[in-house]
Amino acid sequence: MFTEESKTLKFLYTNVVGRCTLKVLTWSFISKLCGFFLDTRLSKFLIKPFVKKNNINLDDYYSENFKCFNDCFSRKIKEGKRTIDDSEDTIISPSDGLVSAYKISDDLILNIKNSKYTVSSLLKNDELSKKYINGTCIVIRLCVNHYHRYCYPVGGTKKENIHIKGALHTVRPIALENTLVFSENTREYTVLKSDRFGDIIMMEVGALLVGKIKNFHDKHKFKKGEEKGMFLYGGSTIILFLEDKVRVDNRFFKATDKGLEESIRMGEVLGNLKR
Repeated sequence: MFTEESKTLKFLYTNVVGRCTLKVLTWSFISKLCGFFLDTRLSKFLIKPFVKKNNINLDDYYSENFKCFNDCFSRKIKEGKRTIDDSEDTIISPSDGLVSAYKISDDLILNIKNSKYTVSSLLKNDELSKKYINGTCIVIRLCVNHYHRYCYPVGGTKKENIHIKGALHTVRPIALENTLVFSENTREYTVLKSDRFGDIIMMEVGALLVGKIKNFHDKHKFKKGEEKGMFLYGGSTIILFLEDKVRVDNRFFKATDKGLEESIRMGEVLGNLKR
């Protein structure tokens, strides 16, 4: 049986009137207006039902001074609630979420919730995508109940963030049946330069209406586990492109081959340095 939420999504993506409504909803003006509202005190009434519906334990977070809904959504977790693996030979998950893993080849098509993408179309850079042939693509899908801040998966340096403007659409499965989500969503990526793991591309993808990505640094020298940024309200996804220097835990590939996603928390090990 459809939930009210899924009925709404079905209407927006499979009905002619719904598609027209969605077109209006994804106008930049509407997106900015929704973002503005969620940043105001008027949005505080949304916090309690959101926390209750998603079974969020606010005791794990600094939650005393929420001034608006986005303060709650991008809440900061308390010290000790996430353990960062600090081994020099491991790469960690930059966020909480659900993981899929793919080997990168010349003809790789990424199947993410029934949508198909190439590495090049995600990056809009043919030359850069070639660097990751024989490497691994990690997709981490965040649901609304997940912790929406993210960290650096290794230590190293970075240059500027590359922003790719797009039309914002929901990343929920029913939307993916009708929309090439990642080719249309706003996204931002940067190359993380690491002495041990080579160059890692880390991409953040936004979603319907707000879907805002807030990265804290441009050029920056960072430590493993250091906070990199956060998402404001909207479904969110993080994608990592790894060179053929990293051995990703085989359990992620096995789950993906079965059409499943592996749950992970920020700071847990995704893989290690190849020997």
